[in-house]
Amino acid sequence: MPNPSRPRTRATAALAASAGLIFALTACSPSSVTAGASPAGSTGSLMPDAHIHGLSVSSKTGQVLLATHEGLFDMTKQPATKIGATNDLMGFTGGTDHGVLYASGHPGEGSDLPNPLGLIRSTDAGKTWEQLSRQGESDFHALTATKSGIVGFDGRLRTSPDGKTWNTVPTDFVPAVLAGSPTSDTILATTPQGIRRSTDGGKAWNTVDTGPVLQFAAFASPADAVGVEPDGTVHSSADAGATWTRKGKIQGAVQAVAAVKGQEANLSIWAATAGGLVISTDGGVTFRPAADGS
Repeated sequence: MPNPSRPRTRATAALAASAGLIFALTACSPSSVTAGASPAGSTGSLMPDAHIHGLSVSSKTGQVLLATHEGLFDMTKQPATKIGATNDLMGFTGGTDHGVLYASGHPGEGSDLPNPLGLIRSTDAGKTWEQLSRQGESDFHALTATKSGIVGFDGRLRTSPDGKTWNTVPTDFVPAVLAGSPTSDTILATTPQGIRRSTDGGKAWNTVDTGPVLQFAAFASPADAVGVEPDGTVHSSADAGATWTRKGKIQGAVQAVAAVKGQEANLSIWAATAGGLVISTDGGVTFRPAADGS
């Protein structure tokens, strides 16, 4: 039977310190990655690239998209199929409408796009991209879409109602991941000190004192969220991240997470690991290779 997630006491404070090191070691930065450093298919696994920055699963079509250093890949097909141009998609998130994606990062070799990319948008599921704003200014490593607009972190937390005009939000934390739902204004920010939560589209933030120290988080619906600790321990929330319940554990280093709630109200969780994609169809209790079929 699932156990309630433990409060952040001294033990979790110690965990936060070690988590901070793991967060730092697993984060990719422009200075640590150069164009052509890890060619697609070089991972020795089912993953098309070693540097995975984002994962998206469509609740309508079931399409699984992987944002990487070498561009966007459709993981629904075997082998994985490249979509669009080769750009280093450091930040990646889905929009409100089907087929709408937002991304940020760096242009690929031979691209005439500015560096950094700023915020770019696709309305055809990644085949083509348009430049929205902050080209040559922002590399949003953390990025999410909400009911009110876009929230991103490029060294500063910024919010935008339309992806073109931006407001800077003073904060005392650096998010590893920003997780939101396009149909809600609740956002979760994962940090080495614990979960930060906003219910107004990123304008104001509170600390979730009873929550675990998460490295990754994702929403399956406005109310259902999942989170993964640095060691792979999985948690779920039925109240948009206010409280958490510990579930199972993902084996191997997790690099990105996505969640979908099906028509029968079942919660499916996807995780990209160095060894390949894994999926849970029992709310995070058990995981299996996604290649085994659903």
